[in-house]
Amino acid sequence: MRNKNIFTIPNILSMFRLLLLPVIVYMYINQKDYVLTGILLVISGLTDLLDGYIARTFNMMSDLGKILDPVADKATQAVVLLCLMTRFRWLVIPFICILIKELFMSCIGMVVIKKTGEVNGAVWHGKVATCMLDFMIIVHIVFYNISYTFSIVLTIISTLLILLSFYLYAKENINILKRGCNG
Repeated sequence: MRNKNIFTIPNILSMFRLLLLPVIVYMYINQKDYVLTGILLVISGLTDLLDGYIARTFNMMSDLGKILDPVADKATQAVVLLCLMTRFRWLVIPFICILIKELFMSCIGMVVIKKTGEVNGAVWHGKVATCMLDFMIIVHIVFYNISYTFSIVLTIISTLLILLSFYLYAKENINILKRGCNG
């Protein structure tokens, strides 16, 4: 049974992650405190894991949570990538890929919800792409003097995983819509 209560612990943790974003930006851009920025990102990541665990273990999953959690994930990634682009201009590539993927997925997701009434959660490939992107982001923050070659390799791997996930999500949602129209 799905929880209709919006004030669940997982939803509050997702909101906390969103509220943490201005602090992360301030610490990175204004204070140039990359260690604290990294710590704040780890805290954000841990609350992300915690909210998922609590939602599943204590049956606190909600449709709002299925939307709020990925919004917090993507907002965190986008904001931190924007910060990192002040030093690593090539990170604009995964940023643009994420932006296009998320815009497309938001639009097709709304159509799927309208046609089927279902809110679909994350799938394994999205989680793999997110983990790699998060890893790349943390490495770029913690290792201030990361080598150009290593940075490019991490960027390419992250970008390819984002594109693979985009393709698989798009294919899945298009198939859901086809089944809905034929059924």
